[in-house]
Amino acid sequence: MARTSLADYPCSIARTLDAIGDQWSFLIIRDALLGRETFTDFQKSLRVSKNILSQRLGSLVEQGILSKEPQSPNGRRNRYRLTDRGMALFPIVVAMLQWGDKWCFGSLGEPIKVLDAKTKAPVQNVVVVSRDGQCLQAHDVIYERSADAREQNS
Repeated sequence: MARTSLADYPCSIARTLDAIGDQWSFLIIRDALLGRETFTDFQKSLRVSKNILSQRLGSLVEQGILSKEPQSPNGRRNRYRLTDRGMALFPIVVAMLQWGDKWCFGSLGEPIKVLDAKTKAPVQNVVVVSRDGQCLQAHDVIYERSADAREQNS
């Protein structure tokens, strides 16, 4: 079943989901952040079928989230690395991991800990912070369409 494209939808969340919204793509991004780079590495970690993995890797390269570089001189093996666009997903991955630790694993503990590389201390929870440094909750913000978005919907 083909997915409906959200690439032209006037919403940043919809367009982000269009680029990375399926489970395999997001898990590939997670694995790339964990240091995996080759098709074989991703396949072993995810245990996903080769055709789905190939499609998702191709899509992530097409979206500019991963780069594809030859790993061997004959070009039959490639290395996939996160681009700057892909690395910008890091806080989203950490936020989802922290949400899952709390709401899916709870008292069972964290399957993966995110630690500061220098201090080895756990990182703080991802939060939304106001310009003056205050932590914000959902009830502390409002959503307002930009003038450009209002014109697009006219």
